[in-house]
Amino acid sequence: MKKILVINAHPKADSFCTALADKYTEGAKKSGNEVKTLNLKDLNLEPFLKFEYKDNPILTPDLLQARELIAWSDHLVFVYPNWWAMPPALLKVFFEIVFGSGFAFKYKDSKGGPPQWDRLLPNKSSRIIVTMDSPTWYYNWLVGDPGFKMMKTNLQFCGITPVTKNYFGSVKGASDEQRKKWLEEAYAIGGKE
Repeated sequence: MKKILVINAHPKADSFCTALADKYTEGAKKSGNEVKTLNLKDLNLEPFLKFEYKDNPILTPDLLQARELIAWSDHLVFVYPNWWAMPPALLKVFFEIVFGSGFAFKYKDSKGGPPQWDRLLPNKSSRIIVTMDSPTWYYNWLVGDPGFKMMKTNLQFCGITPVTKNYFGSVKGASDEQRKKWLEEAYAIGGKE
């Protein structure tokens, strides 16, 4: 049994990402995992987009709770749409603030050499579930998969490995039948965790 945290990074409640997150959660719970959900749209991240903050910003209770959920989990599942070939800004600011120094990593004194750091979130794995309007082959092979590269690098920087991915696209022109198949696939992915 795993302790799984599903992080929904879509800024709208009524989205296909939310439906995928729900189906994944359903499958993961059915196979005996303990699953909790964190919806980034419900967090108070906006002040960190508009105002200066120091290296260690004072976190609000909801952001401290997000850190507690991350620390609790064995497996992090990020569900988000791919916009402009990358995750939404909401997820980026979440990383910048919640995965900050002293929680997810800590720089060592490198004495003028290249930076070195401790990875403070070891023994965790992650899965990325992404929707996109482009066909997945186009995103992987012609665009070069920059969103996954960013996510994998960020997570491994903190000690989270392995990082796997599942892409769903092209969502924009998908039929109801295709969306139903993708929801069944998300359920099956959750059931195999």
